[in-house]
Amino acid sequence: MIQPITRRFGNRLTVVRNRRAPSRLWVLVTMLLLLLVARDATVRADGFIIPVPPPRVPEVPDLAVRYHHVQVTITNGVARTEIDQVFVNESSYELEGTYIFPLPEEASVTDFAMFVDGERLSGKMLSRDEARATYEGIVNRRRDPALLEYVGRNAFQASVYPIPARGEKRIQLGYSQVLLAERGLVHYSYPLNTERFSSRPLEEVTIVVNVEARSPIRAIYSPSHEISVERKDPNSVLISFEASNVRPDKDFQLYYSQAEEEFGLNVLSYKETDDDGFFLLLVAPLWEVATQEVVAKDVFLVLDVSGSMEGQKLNQAKEAARFVLDHLNEQDRFGLIAFDGAVRTYADQLLPASERSAAESFIRRLSAGGGTNIQRALLEALAMTGEGRPQFVVFLTDGLPTVGVTDVNRIIDDVAHAATKDVRLFTLGVGYDVNTVLLDTISEEHRGASAYVEPQEDIEEEVSSFYAKISTPLLSDVRLEFGSIRVQDVSPDPIPDLFAGTQLLVAGRYRAGGTTTVTLSGSVNGRPITYTYSGISFGQSGGDDSIPRLWATRKIGQMLREIRLRGENKELVDSIVALSIRYGIMTPYTSFLVDEQQDILTEAGREEVAAKSFPAPRLLSPVGAQAVADSQAHSQLSEAERAASTEATQIRQVGNKTFVLRATVWKDTVFDPDSMSITDLQFGSSEYFRLLAERPEWGKYLAVGDRLIVVLDGIAYQVGPDPVNGEPPILSNPTPMPALLSPWDSFWRWFRHITGQR
Repeated sequence: MIQPITRRFGNRLTVVRNRRAPSRLWVLVTMLLLLLVARDATVRADGFIIPVPPPRVPEVPDLAVRYHHVQVTITNGVARTEIDQVFVNESSYELEGTYIFPLPEEASVTDFAMFVDGERLSGKMLSRDEARATYEGIVNRRRDPALLEYVGRNAFQASVYPIPARGEKRIQLGYSQVLLAERGLVHYSYPLNTERFSSRPLEEVTIVVNVEARSPIRAIYSPSHEISVERKDPNSVLISFEASNVRPDKDFQLYYSQAEEEFGLNVLSYKETDDDGFFLLLVAPLWEVATQEVVAKDVFLVLDVSGSMEGQKLNQAKEAARFVLDHLNEQDRFGLIAFDGAVRTYADQLLPASERSAAESFIRRLSAGGGTNIQRALLEALAMTGEGRPQFVVFLTDGLPTVGVTDVNRIIDDVAHAATKDVRLFTLGVGYDVNTVLLDTISEEHRGASAYVEPQEDIEEEVSSFYAKISTPLLSDVRLEFGSIRVQDVSPDPIPDLFAGTQLLVAGRYRAGGTTTVTLSGSVNGRPITYTYSGISFGQSGGDDSIPRLWATRKIGQMLREIRLRGENKELVDSIVALSIRYGIMTPYTSFLVDEQQDILTEAGREEVAAKSFPAPRLLSPVGAQAVADSQAHSQLSEAERAASTEATQIRQVGNKTFVLRATVWKDTVFDPDSMSITDLQFGSSEYFRLLAERPEWGKYLAVGDRLIVVLDGIAYQVGPDPVNGEPPILSNPTPMPALLSPWDSFWRWFRHITGQR
C-alpha cells in the first residue's frame, strides 16, 4: 500500500483533498476522449499528465511538479516502488487529465495501485503497443519527439480530476516487480528523466532504496546518480539520493551483487557488434571482516610545522595526527616525523600501536617556525620503511620546498630511489601555496593518492575522512588476470590496494566477448593469495550503455593529468579531442564543442581543432588556486565512478551517443559527412514510426529532437519535418492524428451539463 510513503514524508507534505469524486462514467469517458483527442500534452516528472483545457481556452496551461519522492523496498529480489509527487496547476482554470506512468523496461509488474488525495483510482495497464500508439499520437500532435524516450515500455494510466485552479494535485502510486539477477548483479531502474519536460526545476527529489537479501550484499553501484550507502548488517543496506532545485535528466539506475566469497567480483559490459567492447569490473569485500583478515601496516606521519602553519592550521594538523594514531589497528606500527627547515623524529624506529598514547605529548609540544625542507623530511621517513607489509607514508604540507633541495624534479627522483615497492605515499596539500605537480607525482608514482585542504576547510576533518578510507587494508599488491579475454586501456593502473568498507571499480576495453575465468590475486600479511572466478561473461553485444562514457571520462582524466605533470604532446591532445567529441566531455582543449560554427564531424575539422588547441590554451602553473582546482578536477575524472555529464545546452548525451547542436540540427558525433551517405526520414511519417516499432531501443535517440542526424546500425538517418538540407519535404503518409473539432466543444458543454461538472 501507499501508506508507508505518507508516513515517511508526512510531515513535509500538503494534502490536497478531492473537491469532487469522479463518477465511473466520468472516468471512463474522460480516459477514452483523452486518448482519442490527445490535445497538447503537458508532460512532467516520471509520470505525466495529459490535461484537457476548458472550452474556448486556446492553450493548455502548464503543470509543474513541486516535489517527487520515491521509496523502494527490495526484499529477496522483489521490489516494491512507492511514488509520491505533487503536480501544480498554475492557471486560473480547473483542469481534468489523464496520468500516464511509463514503467521501467522489462518490469514484471505484480501489483499496481494509484491514489489521488487518498482515493484509489481505477486505471488501465497499457501494453507496449498500446503505450507506443498513445505516445505516437501525442508526439505527432505536439510535433515534439520527447515521449519517444519511453517507447518500448509498458505503461499505466488513470484519470485525474479535478486539478484545481491555482492548486495542486497529489498523486501516490505503487507497483511491484520481480528483479532478476544477471551475471550476478541485480538491476533496479526507475524512470526519472524530466529534463525535456519540466518547465521549471523540481523543488525536491528523493529516492530511498531499502534492500534486504538472503546472502551478503557486496557491490553497490549506481552509474546514473551519486548515492549515499548505509550498511545495517551484511544482508541489508539503505541507499539514498537527494537533490533540490533540479531537473533530473536521466533515469535512476542501481546495481547490487550478493556473494558468500571473501571478495565478490562482477562485470558489467557494453559492446557494439563490430567494435571493441567496454567493461566495468566491480570487486567488493565482505562488509564485516575478522581481525586476522586485516593486513598489518606501518604508518608514517610526516607533518609540516614550518612558520606558515602557525595558529589554527597547526592545531588542526595536531588533531588530525592524533586521529590517525587513535585509529591504528592492533597489529600496526607507526613513525612520527615533524619538519620545518630541520627534521625531528619521535623515535628512531617503528613503534607498535600500543605505544601511540605516549606519542601525543610529542605532538602537543610541536610549534611552528622556520622554512620547509620537503626533500629531507620525505627521505627520513622512507629510510624508516621496510618490506613485507604496506608502508603508508602520510605527508602533510602547506608550502613549497624552501630549504635544502628545492628542485622539484630532483625531489621526485630522490623519492623514487628511496621508496620500496611496498610504499604507498599519500600527500595532503594545505592551502594554495603548494606545488601540486610535486605532490601529485610522488603520490601517483608510489600507489597512493593526493588530496587538498582548501583555506576554508578543516584539516582535521579532511585528514580523518581520508585516513578512514585506508585504515583497514584487506588485500595489497592487487592484480587482475582476465583469462581468454584480451583487455586494454585498464583504469586504474596500477590497481590500488583493497580496503574494508570500500569497493574497487576497474574500467577498460576488450576485444571479443565471451565467458572467461578472472583471477584476483594479492597478498595478506606477506602471504600471497589468489581468488578464482569462473563463468565471468563479457557481452558479445549490447549491455549497459553508460560504460563507454565512464571509460572515456577516466581516460580523459588520465591524459589531462599526464599533460599537467609531465608536459604536453600532440598525441595526447589529439586523443583528448577525439574522445571529447565522441562522448561530449568538456575539457580545456574542447571548448569548441559548444561553438556552432566549428566543424567537428569531419577529419579535417577535428585536425583544425586539435591544431588550435596545441599548445595548451593556458600555461598551467603548478602553484596556486587554479593548480589545486585542476588537480582535483583531473583526479575526479580519472577516478570517476560515473560518466561525466555536461550542462552545455548545445550538447546532449544519450546512452552511448553524443549529439551537438549545429544550425538547429542535432548531429550525432559519429556522423562523418565525408564518408557517410544520408537516408532521409521525415519526422512523424509512417516510416518514422514503423522504424521505431521495429527498433524501440532507438526511441531514446529519436527523442533528442525533430531535426537531427543520427547513425544507427551504420546508417545515417536525417530526420526533420522536411529534409535537413532544405530540399522539399519527404513524401510520406503521416500517421493520422484526430483534431479537436468544434463539435467536441459542444459535446463537452453538453456532458458537463448532464453530469453537473463545472
